[in-house]
Order: sequence, then C-alpha cells, then structure tokens
Amino acid sequence: MSSNLLSGAKILLECLSRENVEVIFGYPGGVTLPLYDALFDHPIRHVLVRHEQNAAFAAQGFARVTGKVGVCCATSGPGATNLVTGLVDAMMDSIPIVAITGQVSTKLMGSDAFQEADTFGITRSATKHNYLVKNINDLPNAIHEAFYIAASGRPGPVLVDITKDVLQGQAHYAPVSEIHLPGYKVYGGGHSGQIRRAAQMIWEAERPFVYAGGGIVAAESSAGLRTLVETVDAPAVCTLMGLGALPSEHPNFISMPGMHGSYAANMGMTHTDLIIALGVRFDDRVTGRLAAFAPHAKVIHVDVDPAEISKNRHADLPIVGDLKKVLPRLNAEIAELAPSMRARNSAARHAWWKQIRQWKEENPLVAEISKTEIKPQHLMSEIDRLSGGQAVVTSDVGQHQMWSAQFIRFNEPRLWINSGGLGSMGFGLPAAIGAQFARPDKLVFSIVGDGGFQMSIPELATIANHALPIKIIVMNNGYLGMVRQWQELFYNNRLSEVQLSTFPDPEKLAGAYGFKGSTVEDVNDLRRALEAAVAEPGPYLLNVKVTPLENVFPMVPAGGAINEMVLRPPQPVEV
Repeated sequence: MSSNLLSGAKILLECLSRENVEVIFGYPGGVTLPLYDALFDHPIRHVLVRHEQNAAFAAQGFARVTGKVGVCCATSGPGATNLVTGLVDAMMDSIPIVAITGQVSTKLMGSDAFQEADTFGITRSATKHNYLVKNINDLPNAIHEAFYIAASGRPGPVLVDITKDVLQGQAHYAPVSEIHLPGYKVYGGGHSGQIRRAAQMIWEAERPFVYAGGGIVAAESSAGLRTLVETVDAPAVCTLMGLGALPSEHPNFISMPGMHGSYAANMGMTHTDLIIALGVRFDDRVTGRLAAFAPHAKVIHVDVDPAEISKNRHADLPIVGDLKKVLPRLNAEIAELAPSMRARNSAARHAWWKQIRQWKEENPLVAEISKTEIKPQHLMSEIDRLSGGQAVVTSDVGQHQMWSAQFIRFNEPRLWINSGGLGSMGFGLPAAIGAQFARPDKLVFSIVGDGGFQMSIPELATIANHALPIKIIVMNNGYLGMVRQWQELFYNNRLSEVQLSTFPDPEKLAGAYGFKGSTVEDVNDLRRALEAAVAEPGPYLLNVKVTPLENVFPMVPAGGAINEMVLRPPQPVEV
C-alpha cells in the first residue's frame, strides 16, 4: 500500500491540526475507535469528560473565553444525541463550536444497527449547518468548511457526522487550499449611506442610549464600542451575553437591562429617543412586553445576521454587517460630524445624564449584608472583590446567574461565561473546564446553584484528573431558586417539587476526588472561606449556605413592560 495513503481518522486529525485545534473535549465509543486510535500518538490534546453534553459545554467554555472554535467529539447513537443540548445552547448564544460525531458504517445505515441514530436529521435545527460524510474524499472539505461556517458571520455550532467506514478507509490526502460556498453569504462592512445616516441620527438625538450585546464580544469590537460611547458620551447597557464588552467600571456603563436589569437601565431604555443597538437580538428577556418597549425611540440596529433586523423590533435604520468593520466606519463618521453637531443638543443631553444618574441614585443595585445569614448578593460582592473585574466567571442557570450578572464586575470581554438564550442547567461546571484549559493563567470561578451543580457533578472527576484550579462556588439555598421564586410570586406560593432536601457533604465529595472542599454558613466566616478557596493551588469546592427564600430583584413580571419593575419584596400589609 502506498505510504502517502492516510486513514480517514488521520485525515480528520490532519484537518484539525491545520485549523490549529489545541484541544478536543470528548467521550469515545465503538464507532469512533479508529479516531481514538489515531489520537493515541497525536499532539492534539484530548480531554475525557464524563458526559457528552458536558463535552459540548466545555467546548463552549473554550470558545467563549478565546474566541476560537471549540471542538467536541462523541460516538454514534446516544453519544451524539447527548450533544444536542450543548449544540442548541451554542446556537442560541452564537458560539462557534464544531462537533465531530461517529456514525455506523454506510452499509448499516437505515437498518437500526447498534447505536444508530439519525444524527444528521436530529441536529439539523440544532446547528448552523451540519454534514454527513459517507465518502472519504469529502472529509477534508467538510471539516474545513465546518470551521469556516462556525466562525464566520454570526458564529454558531456545526456538526460533522462521519461514518465508521470513512474513519477506517484509506485515501490520498490533499490539503484544502480554498473554501467555495456559493450559497453562504458573509456580510462585510455595512452600507456606507446607512452608516453616514446613523452618525447623523446619533448626533441629532437628545436622549441616545447604547444597547450592546454578545455580538460586540463575538466580533472583538469592544474597543470600537468604547470609542463610540465616549465620543458621543452616551449611557450604555450590556446584555447578559454582552457583559464586559464595555468595562463595568466605565463611567458610561449603567448595567444589564431587562427582566433582572437595574432600575436605571430599564428606565433609560424606556425613555430614550434613540436606541443604538449593536449585536443584539431584542430578546424577550430584555424587552419585556414588546408593544411597550422604548415607545419614544427610533432604532439603529447593527447586526451581522439579516434575520435579526426588525425580527422583534422595527429598525428605523438597519445596518447589516460585521461590527468589527462597521464600528470603525461609524466612529469615523461620528467624529467627522462632531465639530458641527456636538453642541446641537448639549443641554438636552446634559439633562438626560442628570436623569440617568437620578434613576441610579433612586434605586441602586446594592448588595445587602446581613449580620445573621449569608445573603446571595453579599456572596457575589465578595467574589467580585476577589476577582477585581479580571477573573473568568462561569455561571450555571438560575438566581445565582442573575445575582452574578448584577454584582460581579467584568472589565474585559470574554470573562463572563453563561448560558443565556437556552438557559441550560448543568452548564457552569463543564464550561469552567473549557475556560480553564483555554486560560490556565486565569483565576476561574464556577458559580453554580445546588440544582445545576448536581446535574454535572461527574465532571469533578475531569477537574481532579487534570488538577484544574477551578474555584467551584455552590450558592446553596436548598431550592431550585428561580422556579421557587416564580411559584411564590405568581402561583400563590404553592412550592411544587422545587425543594432540594439533600446535598452531598462537600468535604467528603471533593475529598473522594482528591481535592479540598468545605461548607460555610456563618456570615462572619464567608470572607475567610472564599479567600482560602482562592489561595488553594488546586481545585476547591466551597458550599455556601445562603438565605433560602431570597428573591432576585428588580424583576419584571412575565408580560410586563420593563419600566413596570418589582423593585423589592412586597411589604406585609398592616391591618
């Protein structure tokens, strides 16, 4: 046999090497044995997770922290179907990952063979694009196209399903020199006339408001956002996915808007006369009741995905383009108009800032500190103190996610890693694994609830195997907190199946995996316990017993407008 023939598995690894893949998060199985045999002596690092869903979440953690394409791998059948939640999660949050799955041999397809599933069909709506490779000669193009599609335009997940006979087969490998996808359009720098008109509208506005989202982070456009905000001197909010796009300590940053956003952010969004929407999708968790959202505002909407323009809120001035290219051009136009336009509405803008600051003073986001119990907000403020706005923080989903977003500062992009659109419980711990592999130099906190933590608890083995110095902080309130909050407020406090009455002893649990853990329930011990966790050179599991029935405020009730916030717990009526 000719020496320049390679197996399909080796061709796959050669393609991954050419895409500069550093690490694959995966779990082997029968169909992927040829790939794992080839991996045995290959320089690409493989991280064995304990569940395929967590492979997808870890790949996301890697991608979200680095901006590179994350890679995960699973076998056919249940291995592939276990990836689906992670794929949909990446799809909702526009995260670039490539999933490699094995498929039964071509001749067995359609026969209900052992561990056969229609992965291609199942993941069609869960991915930006997917491939089924049944011919070894199609494999290189499929892999390189997958990486290109995942990372370009609006990022997202791409799955490549490869039959076992392709992985085992032999072929001559020729590097792919160019990618030709005639049906796939990637938008560039936007329309010049629209950009010029946008600059004009921004200077004409009396109450401008910048609404920045995850698209800023994805496009590496934080510097451009900062230039725009400072040149125009406009107040700015960042969505849950966009936190860190503008430094939390920046004087123009207000907070996160929406269902659990601050009073100032939501009142600003309600009373602005111009929303400058950058890389956002007008999500229902931000807008509240859409008919009542920003009733006085015109909208400039910049997004790389034309499907998002005017999908939820009509864009008075749409710009379809890559923010990395659009923002410098927009900032140049704004700067050119500045000498003639800056003084035009200066009095109105001064009054606008005065109103914003008044809203911030009326109802500030303040972490309440109790003398007798640990408040969740107090916990987050202590983590913020230790982070200094520089640590990577991964979050699970629920109340702790909202309190983290409210009280922890992020002074750079790609520090805040959470499941936004899909809200997948179990995300926080495996995402921290991916983040720590991506940034071994960074302090990584994984903030999880006692519910979500127990969904991904097997990954403690992965953390221990690699001695990853992740600081796992369990905000333990004994409940599925956000569900309990809704049952209390909207279902007459009929608490149905939300109490988590058992939780493992963290010292014994962590000890079983070979690292340290402890519980803190005295508020006077909180600071010391957190500092001890951070000082530990390896992983640490800290179980923090917080106030059980604390609710997240502000809160916009379902169906409410964002200016109809419940700001604090209802006070008992005196008779």
